Amino acid sequence: MTPKGEETGTLDERITGALVGAAVGDALGGPVEGYSPEQIAERHGGRVHGVVGPWNGDAWPTARPIAPYHKGDGHVTDDTLMTHALVRVYAEVRDHLDAYAVAEHLVPDLMTTPRWIPELEAEALPLQRIFLAEKWMVARLHYGHVDPREAGTGNIVNCGAAMYMAPVGLVNAANPAGAYAEALDVAGAHQSSYGREAAGVFAAAVAAACSPGATPGSVVAACLSLAKDGTRDAVEAVCEVASRHTDFESALVPLRRAVAPFDTVGPDYRSPSLGARRPSRLHSIEELPVALGMLLVSGGDFRHAVLGSVNYGRDCDSIATMAGALAGALGAEVPHDWAKTVAESSRLDLDAPARTLAEVTREIFDRDVHRRRAHEAAYTALAGTPCSG
Repeated sequence: MTPKGEETGTLDERITGALVGAAVGDALGGPVEGYSPEQIAERHGGRVHGVVGPWNGDAWPTARPIAPYHKGDGHVTDDTLMTHALVRVYAEVRDHLDAYAVAEHLVPDLMTTPRWIPELEAEALPLQRIFLAEKWMVARLHYGHVDPREAGTGNIVNCGAAMYMAPVGLVNAANPAGAYAEALDVAGAHQSSYGREAAGVFAAAVAAACSPGATPGSVVAACLSLAKDGTRDAVEAVCEVASRHTDFESALVPLRRAVAPFDTVGPDYRSPSLGARRPSRLHSIEELPVALGMLLVSGGDFRHAVLGSVNYGRDCDSIATMAGALAGALGAEVPHDWAKTVAESSRLDLDAPARTLAEVTREIFDRDVHRRRAHEAAYTALAGTPCSG
């Protein structure tokens, strides 16, 4: 089903669509992460069309480089674990977040509370599952006591911060500039350079997708109005190519070719180049531009956007996480059978974080209105000008 077009979904529907859509995309992409479209097609006898099992079948517990994670069979990965952790931080703070909230709330959440980890099929601390780029936050903030606003400096520059920024976009629904600014502050505790920039732009994209009457094109336009340096250039280049395609099959090679000049990892995803993931004003993460490209190719259709992202390969769980969040925020229907399988297999209530975030978002908006009116009153008293309506 395509997005609702001029029909406007409620705030609750947009938030649910984005968070459930992100988790479903994550779970579908997990088992084929790191491989090329050609390898994926060979392994699965064609393109992936839904939930699939582990790449190495029953040998997954010992097969490298995947072991010990059970990727596949509807299990979400660290993208979703981090997204839900950020929702929990919003539920605790109940206001806009910054880098200090990461240090004071997100890091302790990762370190102290065991949770069900689908890929480990066990309760464990989230810290024991998250990737090195996320563990960096724990080392820098908890053990190193680094200024939270600077803790991301020196970390791997990848999609680690961007992949879980959908909640920031949703809290700032229909306010892309606000989402961009808040995500940049939050991500400063985690990333630098184009990794931090991508976090801001992805949050802005989600916020733009929540706007009444939003389309894939308007989402991309909002991103281009805010993005800087290589991130902006990569989004523009990929989306210009994506605009010529209406099916993901024909777009797979052209989208990779368009993003390649900005990607530091190189052609072999599992053997990164010597310059991979280093700070640069000229480069971009691959995942965000490709997710936006797939959103355009699909016309905002959830199934098409996510399957395009999954079959693209490389870091396709994060690409599909982003594409799924954007399509869901636009109002596209998340296939019920996929969502049911992912929720049951991952032992997660995918709707609960959305209900929580919708409640918190309303509280934050009310606070924003109060703060804005207080500012208007103070400015009027200072400048002698009438308040706006």
